[in-house]
Amino acid sequence: MPYKQPVSVLVVIHTPALRVLLLERAAHPGYWQSVTGSQEAGESLLDTACREVREETGIDIPPARLLDWRLSQTYEIFPEWRHRYAPGVTHNREHVFSLEVPTETAIRLAPSEHRAYLWLDLAEAARRCFSWSNRDAILDLPRRLGRA
Repeated sequence: MPYKQPVSVLVVIHTPALRVLLLERAAHPGYWQSVTGSQEAGESLLDTACREVREETGIDIPPARLLDWRLSQTYEIFPEWRHRYAPGVTHNREHVFSLEVPTETAIRLAPSEHRAYLWLDLAEAARRCFSWSNRDAILDLPRRLGRA
């Protein structure tokens, strides 16, 4: 299996009322997050975000539906996941997007990746996230949408 690229997307999915979708990782019960995933060779970041949304939730959207925050941050890859990357790779660059959906829709989970999902208000969603970058994105959502 080829190594993952250390470039990824984070997609915060939310309703107009700012209810946020979180997914619980299958391999790590209690680890809640938004949609995330690594960029594949030849993909644009928008294409990566659309693919990950489709794979992880069953929601199929065109790239124009995503809001590109033009925000990225670098973080250290957890040691337990470094084997997925080329030897010596210790950091990942994450690019943030959001997607507004009309209602709290039913989600089709990828069982190999996630075991459950929840729609939560901003504060509770941020509290449950294990990732600081995901938490910060959720808390910044109202400002990004011009609803602060």
